[in-house]
Amino acid sequence: MDSKSKTHPHIYLGFDFGLKNIGVAVGQSVTQTATPLAIIHAQQGIPSWRQIDNLIKKWKPAALIVGIPFKMDDTECNVVTQKAQDFAATLEKYTKIKVHTVDERLTTKAAREFIYDNFGYKALQQEPIDSFAAKIILESWMKLPEVR
Repeated sequence: MDSKSKTHPHIYLGFDFGLKNIGVAVGQSVTQTATPLAIIHAQQGIPSWRQIDNLIKKWKPAALIVGIPFKMDDTECNVVTQKAQDFAATLEKYTKIKVHTVDERLTTKAAREFIYDNFGYKALQQEPIDSFAAKIILESWMKLPEVR
């Protein structure tokens, strides 16, 4: 897939990597906001590449952002950190679109709090938390000084 053809320079896709589910959000740089988009089911961290193809074709992102989990003491989260890094590398190789990684520490907790505060307790059982976490990951990346 050629990232230079028909690319919208201010559209980004963010990914909250997980071994079973990968949350996806779409965002744009003008307002530096993102919207939860989808959940891609994965097996041991391997996603449906067809679903990723469909998202790339639909949104034509300028870059992809993958959250990398770290513990509060800045150490890696064992296997998940390495698998998230592997996913980011494979995603870039597969799509030929630049992939940026960002620390995703506490994004799932923040996503749960956002859903609870805005939609109530029952929504925690129904809302796609992983895609809300992807929204937070993407927005935090867009707000980095080196991105602006």
